[in-house]
Amino acid sequence: MSFTLRNLKDDLEDVGSNFDGPPDLEFRLASHALELEQSGLSYQRVPPGYRFPYGHTHKTQEELYVVVRGSGRMKLDDEIVEVREWDVVRVSPGTWRGYEAGPDGLEILVFGAPNLGANAREDVEGRRDWWAH
Repeated sequence: MSFTLRNLKDDLEDVGSNFDGPPDLEFRLASHALELEQSGLSYQRVPPGYRFPYGHTHKTQEELYVVVRGSGRMKLDDEIVEVREWDVVRVSPGTWRGYEAGPDGLEILVFGAPNLGANAREDVEGRRDWWAH
């Protein structure tokens, strides 16, 4: 039997400051810490009314965005959808995506597959301010 146990808040570094956002933007990458082989996972907390500064797309990775607290909006290519607690949004490879928090903030778990491993940057394209005001 093999397993890995980590606490998303206590055991994983918050790299939110890497994204030039407000100090309470939280971004925790769990894939490496959990020794995931086939998938990826991150936890993100976006402060109330804040739009995540980068949009991105993947060549091969499918992602699931699970809203665990709060609400907000996601821009998926040219379509904007409202999301609320316990909504799940599947985003296929090749679709641009970005999100912003509603008045109570937005907390999401993001699951991706396949695991991008050491070559993650080769699969993703990102743009700052992709979702123009």
